[in-house]
Amino acid sequence: MPQSDRFTAAIAQFDAANSQDPTLVGGVPAEVLYSRRMTDWLNRLYPQADEALQLAARAQHIRRWTIPRSSFPMTRMGYHKWRTSLYSFHGDTAAEILRQAGYDDGTIALVRSLLRKEKLNSDPQMQMLEDVACLVFLENYFADFAPKHDEEKVIVILRRTWKKMSEHAHAAALKLPLPPEARRLVEKALASS
Repeated sequence: MPQSDRFTAAIAQFDAANSQDPTLVGGVPAEVLYSRRMTDWLNRLYPQADEALQLAARAQHIRRWTIPRSSFPMTRMGYHKWRTSLYSFHGDTAAEILRQAGYDDGTIALVRSLLRKEKLNSDPQMQMLEDVACLVFLENYFADFAPKHDEEKVIVILRRTWKKMSEHAHAAALKLPLPPEARRLVEKALASS
């Protein structure tokens, strides 16, 4: 579907902001790669997604590296504070870019709300965004993440991830071509949940 000039400008600005990520994956800034994966999964899973949801998916981790995990206590509470801080940061950063691109206050507020995860259990668009984020994690990051943690913790994380997802996303997740060890962990998590 044809996109407006402001949409094209906003996506370009999100990508420009993320292109400053110093971490490279195959020569591509890590957050540029992540944001493209979010867009790809959104298009595959929810091709009917409206413009605000497309913008939120692309800005999901905008400039995330600027607030490293290490800047918060390495505790469970510190982790949750870090995540909450990121939600606000991503929402505010995206809102500034959208304002510069000419978006109206209503669209900006919706994108900000999605990035801040304000209606996590009640908004269908929030569910779609959560589905996409979970699938990006499972497909692209889980296999590298799992060996760095003990199996019990990984199983708990998988169960929590699965619980966040809709049935539609579950079906897509079960079709992912995961490496054998990652597949074993997913199957173990699902069998014992």
